[in-house]
Amino acid sequence: MGDVSHTSLSPLPSSDRADVAARLRDALLGASFTADGLLDLLGAPAYAALARSETVPALRATRGDTPLETLVRLFLLQQPVPHARVADVLPVQDCLESGWLTRAGADEVAATVDIRPYGGPGGEDWFIVSDLGCAVGGAGGIGSREEGVVLGVGGASTTLAGITVRTPVSSALDLGTGSGIQALHAAQHATRVTATDLNPRALHITALTLALSGAQAADLRQGSLFEPIADDETYDLIVSNPPFVISPGARLTYRDGGMGGDDLCRTLVQQAGDRLNDGGYAQFLANWQHVEGEDWQDRLRSWVPRGCDAWIVQREVQDVTQYAELWLRDAGDHRDDPAEYQARYDAWLDEFEARKVKAVGFGWITLRRTAAVEPSITVEEWPHSIEQPLGETVRAHFDRVDYLRASDDAALLAGHFRLVAEVVQEQVGLPGAEDPEHVVLRQHRGMRRATKVDTVGAGFAGVCDGTLSAGRILDAIAQLVGEDPVLLRDRTPAQIRLLVEQGFLEPAE
Repeated sequence: MGDVSHTSLSPLPSSDRADVAARLRDALLGASFTADGLLDLLGAPAYAALARSETVPALRATRGDTPLETLVRLFLLQQPVPHARVADVLPVQDCLESGWLTRAGADEVAATVDIRPYGGPGGEDWFIVSDLGCAVGGAGGIGSREEGVVLGVGGASTTLAGITVRTPVSSALDLGTGSGIQALHAAQHATRVTATDLNPRALHITALTLALSGAQAADLRQGSLFEPIADDETYDLIVSNPPFVISPGARLTYRDGGMGGDDLCRTLVQQAGDRLNDGGYAQFLANWQHVEGEDWQDRLRSWVPRGCDAWIVQREVQDVTQYAELWLRDAGDHRDDPAEYQARYDAWLDEFEARKVKAVGFGWITLRRTAAVEPSITVEEWPHSIEQPLGETVRAHFDRVDYLRASDDAALLAGHFRLVAEVVQEQVGLPGAEDPEHVVLRQHRGMRRATKVDTVGAGFAGVCDGTLSAGRILDAIAQLVGEDPVLLRDRTPAQIRLLVEQGFLEPAE
């Protein structure tokens, strides 16, 4: 791709100079301009402040003239730095000629883009490129309201990266790539990566992110949703952190989809099914409307395309006023003229009122292409803490769906199960009572679920180590508690099925 600029945004570095990107990468690594290096230099408080777009602590921590301090001031704090000092650290002439740096006054240079170190899941040292002042969001807004601005890595980006299934695949599609973080992750386990975006500036920055991170180049295509993808193209993995914000109009390309209500997210989900290979996954972040008189779970079930299993998790719900305020602040509108801010706020509430929207949900949607006659659709609310990364948890969920779909009660009783690692048992009851009121099994990994079980269920789960069949374990428990083994076998499969479904037990085969 050639040079791309957008309205009054600064010109971008050339993406055709892979040699310069490689030399720049070597120089950054040589100066320990990495996630670990920054933490060591700045300390935890200043490093965390940077993630909130607060720069004063980092400015105070980089008053010296070491190579790392120079790079932090140049690329993270966007301060002009003396040419001579930069020349000691970077191939400065190459960086000026290819556009990574620009002259600032007689003897200083400045960065043209934000370059932020990012630690990959395997300890890789990556670099995320974004527009100046737009590495992250923050309470003060993103620092620019240009329509085509390209943001760096925020909380939504890392959430999606963490929940994505990371099995090796032949082909992956990052739809709405932005600064390229999802394409960068996919490049580690996909033979071929395609990245699309409506904004040509985002595609250019994705190319820079991949090159500077030492990753394979992606097939970059401009267009909305699946428009750039040919009708006969299918993928093993589709990921998207789309412009999901439900807003009146489409002021900001990076967040506003331009369709009414939650139509963009619905369209994306519904169209993804035909783009998946058998067994392939499509994983999205999304917002959805809670409409008066309509069950939000039914609304989301209607989005799931035919031929796909689905697991949809609602992580958060905001009323319409909270939601409007969040995104008005995200754009920095709260710093505008109060009358203009009030008019924009009013427009959001008018939009919601017209659509009878009372709240907005946020969460994850995972589809998996299946040949099953009756696909499984799970829609749940889970606002509780989780442990990222969750990719393996997501993959295991669909493995369990396959197992349970193929197993009737007789098969469950004949099956062998293991208690999943780091599940603990809690007994709840009054102090001094001989028996607990109820027993809770709790996961300390993944979704960190908790579920009530009776004493038979607790005893059964505790014995499951894969050696005995479920039926034989129940027979032993029946003898121990003096219960009819036939009756126990009849009533327990439902509880076994639930424990498997929620990830407390796994088939030992």
